[in-house]
Amino acid sequence: MSSDPLPPPPPHEPAHSELDENDDPNALNSLSKFTLFETKSRFYITASTADTHRVLKIDRTDPTVLNVVEDSTVYDSAELDLLLRMVQDGNKSQGGLEKVLEFHGIVGFVKFTAGWYLILITKRSVVGLLGGHYIYHCDETTLITIASKSERTSQETKMLHTFQHVDLTKNFYFSYSYDITNSLQTNLTVSPSKRRWNTRFMWNHYLLSPAFDLEDPKGRSKWVLPLIYGFLDQAKINVFTRTVYLTLIARRSRHYAGARFLTRGANEHGHVANEVETEQIVSEPLATPFGSRSKPDDTHPLSDFGAGYGAYTSFVQYRGSIPVMWHQESNQMTPRPPIEITIKDPFYTPAAKHFDDLLGRYGAPIFILNLIKSRETVPRESKLLAEYGQCVEYLNQFLPEGKKMTYIAWDMAQAAKSGHQDVMGVLEDICEEALQATNFFHGGPARNEVGTGPHRDKPLLQHGILRVNCVDCLDRTNAAQFAIAKRAFGHQLYALGLIGTPHLPFSCDAVDVLTEMYHDHGDTLAWQYTGSALVNRVDTYRRTKAAQWSSHSRDLLENIRRFYNNSMLDADKQSAINLFLGVQPSPPTYDLARPNYKQWFTPSHLEEPKSDDLAPISHVYKEYYKPHILSQFGRLYAFTMNSTTRFHAKPKNEMLASPFESRVPTELGSPTTHHSFTHRVARRWATPVPVPGSNTSSTQQSSNPQAEDQPNTDHHVHPHPHTHPPHPLETMVSSLLNPPDLDKRIKDYEWYTQYHASEELESNTLSEEKDLQLYIKVSKLFQGEFEHDQIQVDSNLFNPAVNGGNLGLNSMNWLSTANAHTHENLLLNRDEAAAGAGATVDIGKLDELGKVNLGYYENWLKSA
Repeated sequence: MSSDPLPPPPPHEPAHSELDENDDPNALNSLSKFTLFETKSRFYITASTADTHRVLKIDRTDPTVLNVVEDSTVYDSAELDLLLRMVQDGNKSQGGLEKVLEFHGIVGFVKFTAGWYLILITKRSVVGLLGGHYIYHCDETTLITIASKSERTSQETKMLHTFQHVDLTKNFYFSYSYDITNSLQTNLTVSPSKRRWNTRFMWNHYLLSPAFDLEDPKGRSKWVLPLIYGFLDQAKINVFTRTVYLTLIARRSRHYAGARFLTRGANEHGHVANEVETEQIVSEPLATPFGSRSKPDDTHPLSDFGAGYGAYTSFVQYRGSIPVMWHQESNQMTPRPPIEITIKDPFYTPAAKHFDDLLGRYGAPIFILNLIKSRETVPRESKLLAEYGQCVEYLNQFLPEGKKMTYIAWDMAQAAKSGHQDVMGVLEDICEEALQATNFFHGGPARNEVGTGPHRDKPLLQHGILRVNCVDCLDRTNAAQFAIAKRAFGHQLYALGLIGTPHLPFSCDAVDVLTEMYHDHGDTLAWQYTGSALVNRVDTYRRTKAAQWSSHSRDLLENIRRFYNNSMLDADKQSAINLFLGVQPSPPTYDLARPNYKQWFTPSHLEEPKSDDLAPISHVYKEYYKPHILSQFGRLYAFTMNSTTRFHAKPKNEMLASPFESRVPTELGSPTTHHSFTHRVARRWATPVPVPGSNTSSTQQSSNPQAEDQPNTDHHVHPHPHTHPPHPLETMVSSLLNPPDLDKRIKDYEWYTQYHASEELESNTLSEEKDLQLYIKVSKLFQGEFEHDQIQVDSNLFNPAVNGGNLGLNSMNWLSTANAHTHENLLLNRDEAAAGAGATVDIGKLDELGKVNLGYYENWLKSA
């Protein structure tokens, strides 16, 4: 059998170096055309972009071992043809080299019980364009057996069928040259030598790990193609002669992923269920690539710093389940199972790990918007309201001032049901407050007109995150995220200099596009988590007439579909996700490393964000424009992208109308459209409401009628320092949190944890039993002497059977040498003794009895 070596490049034509002159060693590779060849003993995969080619070799001889070798040499077209001919000639005796198929990327490798499989993307479609980098949707995949000979057992077939329940042709996205796992801010402000893939959102991480190193940024393989699972949509807004791209990317976490009733709350590692990062990118791509940034100098002022990225803005928000350990038992045939809190952790360890991870990823501060119900006939969601409020209040007390989390609890369902509140307006105000604290990302100086407001002359970074949740993180959460996105959308357009005020009205073309995108965004995430679309949409909370008449039947149908999927299909769905992600089901372990109960956060996570000096992400000119082929406008994605010109059918006289102006009169629009030309600021509620679940919430809430309808904001910030001596209660709390004898307490606790296994405890127990028997024997021995002297003592005092085994007098204290002097001086009042026992007691006799008992005990100790 031929060893089938990979031959060297031909001697007459020198091989290319590992990297071309214009190829950034840290940039993502734009390999986009893949071809699979096979011999009897190996697979050969060639990857090409323009006239650059690479080769990957996979061994097929041993089905149980995966052997993947990357060829570091970069070939041109002539060298690649010569290489394939040499492999063909070397394998003529075994069938030669055959072309299997052309494909678009490697998803990964998987093994069940027999041999390894290779998963390939065979069809794709363009769904996004960022800075000249295409983003694709995975339309079709194929699974190929690597081993030349393999037999499938029944168990192998069953696991393969379960694995294929994860449909790779729905909502999986990838890009060859743009890091889709990271946000735009990370891609443009962190140098490629330091930037890593965000493996939290890389759903083929388990499938790629056997063949490639995914953690080291310096060892980044050109063959790795990260896939994200979630949602992606893009549309363009025509603003007279200018074009604005609106891109929405939702990344679902692979940690603690699964179906609705089978993954709830948080696990012991701090990962939460239904965790999704939503990024909203608004850009005006005046040039195809992102551009490059240079350091400011004398010839280039600070305002020009980052001008290459000044056309790109991004805003990131987050949804995830309540980070305490709770669940809903789905075995009962009930549409809404009761909510149970499984573990009451006084230090909130899972939540501490979760929020520390958020601080590390997004920075501080963290805004928490909790939308679950507060008033229920039968407590269900409200159980989590109190627990979550206490959790945030506990963790917040250890964060430094200025970095504390802001917790806002608001019953959104009740507010929408009452009809007396502007739900969308309140949510926009919350977003405005969060935006003032966290900002959003803009890669260059502000482009708004000088004189219309404070002019920013440098790039803007987002530091912090707005976290939204309801009980399922679906309907209410999506509507709230839309309202938040609408306010952020206005600020992004204002930063780009496209509008004169950062406040957009409803019923304009731009907001209609955003609304439809968030409807699709919510439906897609709901299908992934529950198996049905959204029940309550944005129109439900805006209370438009169209929504009131058309939503009832749809809501009923979606509720029935959810109930069926949760009851019948979720178990198989969860098994498929676990198999796809490599999750090994096991009972939870609670002996993991726990963070310090005070410093539960990493101090470096609270530092201000920094920006590196960057080069372009990668060279995409040849891949985007493709000068070697004939292009047509009708086939270009940038030309056929959905836009506001095709979103609504308009008469000719309105074709040049602004997409940012409302199409309806102000009095007929949403309440948020009234006085849209004025500067709307965040509400500052006059009466602060305590955190739900705290000791003061029940007393203060009854005296605050406004607290029932307004959001509960607890900033945990003291505006004025204490000018008076600390209260005694504060001193006591401080001593409890930081006790002076902490070392002694730790030693006592360690002794206590080992107390049950110590020999000292066993010896003490035996001595107490012997002591007890000796005392009973002595009491019986002297009982006759009492009767002889006509001393009447209650016999129950010395009768273990009557007195429950308790002699009434502690034998250790009575017979102890240390307490002998006390017993000798014991004086009893005759009247009190007679009233208690119903008889007279001779003090001398009783004292003599104690001395005799003490003597017996001392003799027993000497004999022992």
